[in-house]
Amino acid sequence: MLERLVGLPRVRVLAVEEDPLAVHVETRLEMPEACMECGSRARVKDRDRVPLTDLPCFGRRAVLVWHKRRWRCPEPLCPATTWTETCAAIASPRLKLTDRAGRWVTFQVGCHGRTVAEVAADLGADWHTVNDAVIAYGEKLVEDPDRIGIVTALGLDETLFAKRGKWRTKQWSTSIVDVAAGQLLDVVQGRDAAPAARWLADRDPAWRAQIRWATLDMSGPYRKVFDTMLPHATQIVDPFHLVRLSGQKLDEARRRVQNETLGHRGHKADPLYRARKLLVLAQERLDEHSQGKLTGLLKAGDPKGEVTTAWHAKEAVRELYSHRDPELALEWVDQLSADMRDRGCPPEVRQLGRTMQRWRTQIAAWHQAQVTNGPTETMNGLAKRIKRIAFGMTNFRNWRIRVLLYAGKPNWSLLPTITP
Repeated sequence: MLERLVGLPRVRVLAVEEDPLAVHVETRLEMPEACMECGSRARVKDRDRVPLTDLPCFGRRAVLVWHKRRWRCPEPLCPATTWTETCAAIASPRLKLTDRAGRWVTFQVGCHGRTVAEVAADLGADWHTVNDAVIAYGEKLVEDPDRIGIVTALGLDETLFAKRGKWRTKQWSTSIVDVAAGQLLDVVQGRDAAPAARWLADRDPAWRAQIRWATLDMSGPYRKVFDTMLPHATQIVDPFHLVRLSGQKLDEARRRVQNETLGHRGHKADPLYRARKLLVLAQERLDEHSQGKLTGLLKAGDPKGEVTTAWHAKEAVRELYSHRDPELALEWVDQLSADMRDRGCPPEVRQLGRTMQRWRTQIAAWHQAQVTNGPTETMNGLAKRIKRIAFGMTNFRNWRIRVLLYAGKPNWSLLPTITP
């Protein structure tokens, strides 16, 4: 009955201890092992008691004590000398959890996004014991070649991975995302062009050839990645990032004019400071009262009309996405960027116009495909959740495996078949 409760094949229960619950087992052998070098029948040299953290039993923490045989070859000239028996059904080598406990903690940490410390507390195990199992099983799961399927739209974006050293130097990582399927494909170190380009270079050329769209956020290094590795793909600048940039330039103009006219940062009674929230709202969201209030505050605090010009520029950028005509889009971007680069415009608006000129084809390409980088931002949000619950991570290998388990859509049905 005890052997049925233990539920492991080829295992004999030797004893059970209470407080804490410890079940002593050994493997059943029909005949001694043969030496892997010379083939001679091995002899038992001694036995090691290896405690393995197991799943809780009847609401109590349990330990499986494996009495492992240490074999020795009887031939004095055999190079094998001694070795220890292995049984993957009980536990993988060098892991301190049983096999079933290792799969359970991997699913809890990877799929449900639980912390390693929380799962370790449930089992009464050390943090490193659980983390080692998650990485061992998880790495095999995320490296499954069938996890990444056909990709037609690829997105790149950076995520802050860690802050290191005395000066809290920021360490970045790049998320590679299938934006059509909403799947995190991989995470590579750094936010420059080289790591992402190497990742794409390792993929099959036929796989790369199927990518039609490449989304990015006006990043020069990521543009270089797509130019080099996916020259056939149409690059698309996400509308959100362009509209956000126009809002940032409007805010920069408001702050500059505030200092030039009043000589200090915004106070609560200053007109431009009072208008800061109305300026970033979409024009159609302003009712008659709000529109009149904004007009009066700009008239009082913007003597040269520079903030007003920046506000109109922001609204003109938003208007660019009010239609879906691909042929009109490029002409619209060219005309709008030319108007913004006029000498009469504030410096912030001229800078926005120059940026739009450099990215003119990528901005207009959205009207053709209407593919956004939103799924990439979503994957970054999931990755940041893993970082928050872990209270910061500094080991990139641990970071990559845990993020891919949580957001990379691994095939969890393969977990019972994995042997780390």
